[in-house]
Amino acid sequence: MFNKNIKLILAVLTAAWAVYEFSQGHIGNGLAILLLTGIFILFYFKNEFILLAFLQLRKQNFEGAKNWLAYIKNPEAALTVKQQGYYNYLHGIMLSQTNITQAEKFLKKAVKLGLSMDHDLAMAKLQLAGIAMTKRRKREATTLMNEAKKLDKHGMLKEQLQMLKQQMKKI
Repeated sequence: MFNKNIKLILAVLTAAWAVYEFSQGHIGNGLAILLLTGIFILFYFKNEFILLAFLQLRKQNFEGAKNWLAYIKNPEAALTVKQQGYYNYLHGIMLSQTNITQAEKFLKKAVKLGLSMDHDLAMAKLQLAGIAMTKRRKREATTLMNEAKKLDKHGMLKEQLQMLKQQMKKI
């Protein structure tokens, strides 16, 4: 995996190479090299290992997602701020199955760094509410549930919110 700055440098160099090919009259080569430039730019904004980890999570393969995330050695240097948020979000989701204290740490960091999509942020807050509820912090859980409800504009988390409210009544 390349550092995020190296990806930008590669994009600039390949774009310059494409301009050179166009100036020489090699239109086909220039277009192909521009596609290569587009790939470097795409991977700057969307980290390839995070995309592959999401793909594994979609298949319910937590071990595979963990393996893809392990390729990212230094997230602060290799990822943009939003990508760091998703890196922590993925770690939090995976750890919520085994170690809720560590999961809480990763999810709080993900919320602090920010996530691009509202439903991802709502899911992170819903996970944090569940963790707070298991640790008997009812007020914090209620606050997080209300924030998640506001962020869930399409009602995708409606059932999970209702289940959490039912469990909250038992505390």
